[in-house]
Amino acid sequence: MDWFIAVPVLGIVGLLFAVGTYLFVLRYNPGNERMRLIASEIHKGAMVFLRREYQVIAIFMIVVSSLLAVFVSPYTALAYLFGGLSSMLAGFFGMKAATRSSGRTCQGAIDGGRPRALFIAFMGGSVMGITIAALGVFGVGVLFLITHDPVVITGFAFGASSIALFARVGGGIYTKSADVGTDLVGKVEAGIPEDDPRNPGVIADNVGDCVGDTAGMGADLFESYVGSVIATIALGATGKEPFKLMLYPILLIALGLIASMLGVLSINLFKKIKPQSALRFTIYVSGVIFIVAAYLASKMLFGDLKVFISLVAGLVVGVLIGIESEYFTSGRPIIELAHASESGPATTLITGLAIAFQSTILPVITIALGVVVAYYFSGLYGVAISAVGMLATIGVVMSTDSYGPIADNAGGIAEMSHAGPEIRKITDELDALGNTTAAIGKGFAIGSAALTALALFSAYQQAVGLSMINLAAPLAVSGLFIGAMMPFAVASMTMKAVGRAANKMVAEIRRQFKEIKGLLDGNAMPDTGACIDIVTKAAIREMLLPGISAVVVPLVVGLLMGTEALGGFLAGATVSGLLVGVFMANGGAAFDNAKKWIEGGNLGGKGTPVHAAAIVGDTVGDPLKDTSGPSMNILIKLMSIVSLVTAPVLVKYGPRIAEFIKGLL
Repeated sequence: MDWFIAVPVLGIVGLLFAVGTYLFVLRYNPGNERMRLIASEIHKGAMVFLRREYQVIAIFMIVVSSLLAVFVSPYTALAYLFGGLSSMLAGFFGMKAATRSSGRTCQGAIDGGRPRALFIAFMGGSVMGITIAALGVFGVGVLFLITHDPVVITGFAFGASSIALFARVGGGIYTKSADVGTDLVGKVEAGIPEDDPRNPGVIADNVGDCVGDTAGMGADLFESYVGSVIATIALGATGKEPFKLMLYPILLIALGLIASMLGVLSINLFKKIKPQSALRFTIYVSGVIFIVAAYLASKMLFGDLKVFISLVAGLVVGVLIGIESEYFTSGRPIIELAHASESGPATTLITGLAIAFQSTILPVITIALGVVVAYYFSGLYGVAISAVGMLATIGVVMSTDSYGPIADNAGGIAEMSHAGPEIRKITDELDALGNTTAAIGKGFAIGSAALTALALFSAYQQAVGLSMINLAAPLAVSGLFIGAMMPFAVASMTMKAVGRAANKMVAEIRRQFKEIKGLLDGNAMPDTGACIDIVTKAAIREMLLPGISAVVVPLVVGLLMGTEALGGFLAGATVSGLLVGVFMANGGAAFDNAKKWIEGGNLGGKGTPVHAAAIVGDTVGDPLKDTSGPSMNILIKLMSIVSLVTAPVLVKYGPRIAEFIKGLL
């Protein structure tokens, strides 16, 4: 085990790589005074939101860690705090990099055209990607070095999950309420362009891109990343060769971190080709390196390739889900949806919803086949290792996803600083690619969530001694239905939250247009701070109920209805959450890209009734793809990991509570 110290050391190397990349990006020209001012306002707004959000989350973490210390173990409580703080650090560092990179990306388009702008945006996004991977390797590596107890190590994943749901829900509510409010009053009512500096909500909208798609998505995938590894460790602990089976997933993510760093560096080779191909090739480079390294590690550790085949099954599932998401969000379906807008917003919504329903079919079949292959070669452990395989190169996958909000904000800065139509054309092209990478990232996230939740569910079964779920048992069936209902309940909460916050944004922007003389003429400055404050307060207030529900409901089900009922609950939530998540993420992205296809000059372009109908579809799709849909990923994993961490409590106190209730009856 002396050599294992290299794993957490590698995590530190990854963090240094991320810091070096951040400092490298800062060397680029931040632009003229106007561009620097706008970028500074976006940075300031993002940091204010993050600070307020983390203050609320810190209170939740203190309460939960205290309960864990009393009812589970003090070591699990410490691991929980370690996981939560790691996720918060990744969000903070990634947010700083994203907000500092957007202005430099805009200036890069001026100084060096599309290749330089692409390079800066991708390198800025890679700070978040590599930070997540490095913190995962360091955190899990340190805990495994200290203890091999799966219950303690699982606390780390629980901490990451707690932060992830709040960050995803809070960030999603912020970004979509700002986006919807800004677009409704600015583009639809006032008829001014997107990202127009006269619109008071534009800065809040740009801040939202970062808090939702950088900090939120980063926390989401970090939680999947460590969750898949820790679920595999928990399953491996009960295998024939526990030490090897527990060690294997940690070695895989260490190799994945190395592959991700090399993949990020490879952007230098591809930055002058088509942007979409350049980003794809960075993923392919890291993927090939990882597969070769994982093959050698598997052969050396196990002597055969059964587990390796399960690993490859997860990788293939991840690639296929990405391709499937890309097709439904940027292929022929969006052209069909755009043509539906010729008949008005009603047909836009009908066609978009139909496409969203259709988009669930292939990912579910893909995941089902992947699970069968992984299980055939390595049993339940193989299913868990397939999730690790999908997420091992998260460093480069998250880099391409974090690139999106940086490119989007660069476009906003170009518009607000009057950089010129030729620069806006470059940033719009990079932004359109960002929408596609975001859609692929969301498909990847929900696919990895499904496999991770399955792995956690299997670990929960073993922890409570549950060999099967009897669907003829009333409590088990009741748990199944309650679990299937949870994604719909959380979707409702988050959608309504966006609506309420957007209403306040609309009222504030209308007020400023009416009361600030000369604002619409460009002779006065808007009060952007008021808009940022409105959505910040609303997002933090509205994120609490969904987050607390995800922790409390599975505990209540397990304690009052029993461990088998909780097993049914988790099964129902996983299946329902997967379908709802894919439906929302792909449907919302299809609405968005259909609108952008029209804005590209098709079907009459901007300002036409067709465009107006597409904007309605995009407005409906926004909270689907950026708030409620992504929340499903974390919801199903968080409820699974809560059940796994509290399994000793459920086994100890559940029967006593059941006897007490029987006595009352």
